[in-house]
Amino acid sequence: MNTGHQKQLNTPLGIWLMVATTFVFAVQDGLSRHLAGEYNVMMVVMVRYWFFAAFVVTIAGRKPGGLRAAMQTELPGMQIFRGLLLAAEINVMVLAFVYLGLVESHAVFACYPLLIAALSGPILGERVGWRRWAAIGVGFVGVLIILQPSGGVFSPYAVIPLVSALMFALYGLLTRYVGRVDSATTSFFYTGVAGAVLATAVGLWFWEPMTPPDWGWMATLCITGALGHYLLIRCYEVAEASAVQPFAYLQLVFASAMGVMLFGETVRLNVALGAGLIVAAGLFTLWRARKVG
Repeated sequence: MNTGHQKQLNTPLGIWLMVATTFVFAVQDGLSRHLAGEYNVMMVVMVRYWFFAAFVVTIAGRKPGGLRAAMQTELPGMQIFRGLLLAAEINVMVLAFVYLGLVESHAVFACYPLLIAALSGPILGERVGWRRWAAIGVGFVGVLIILQPSGGVFSPYAVIPLVSALMFALYGLLTRYVGRVDSATTSFFYTGVAGAVLATAVGLWFWEPMTPPDWGWMATLCITGALGHYLLIRCYEVAEASAVQPFAYLQLVFASAMGVMLFGETVRLNVALGAGLIVAAGLFTLWRARKVG
């Protein structure tokens, strides 16, 4: 009996873990929106990253070989760049929450799997067939419906979550790229540590005192960040990524519900329609990728 690297799959548990992950990340987005509305975004992200880096170092330290093994990488430049890119992306997305709200930010950001599919050819050398290209096209029609560039109500702020989605897609592709030679622990280590260095280098310039209640919210934000990543790691340990990935779209649903209930946001018809197209296109590209690959 092989007890080594044989992975025991439990897809139903994986799906529930992904649902829990998306809910925790949606709570984190709501907390980020509240805090970044009161304080500088860079400072909020910096404090969040301190906790995240401590969590990453703790996880790495408990793995075989400890921190020394986690730090060993074949692609140090690429790993550091990935970490910096994610920290910058989080700042951009939290800015989107402040200017656009949770509903519209998440509706636009939902296109990132389509961007990953579109860029996987030039960056990873993967083949993307005409059906997936058609789905990518449909998804971007959805983005245009949300943005309404010709409707006279186009807000330049709407570009912020689109930039964030592009950055996150690039981060996802680079994570896949380094994953060919480095372990998941190594990638996770550099994500937290490199990101914390950048977040601190920028965030310290924007430090402002916080009220005691907001320190409570900040502590909750830090805990949800670590919990979300822990749940995600567990999710990918017990189930194939392709089986649980469709459920990642629930973050759009949970975050939109929070936007409506807690922040008084509204879901405009064009946003609902556009988001529906993006999610449908994203689910189709996932299905095709699973069928082809």
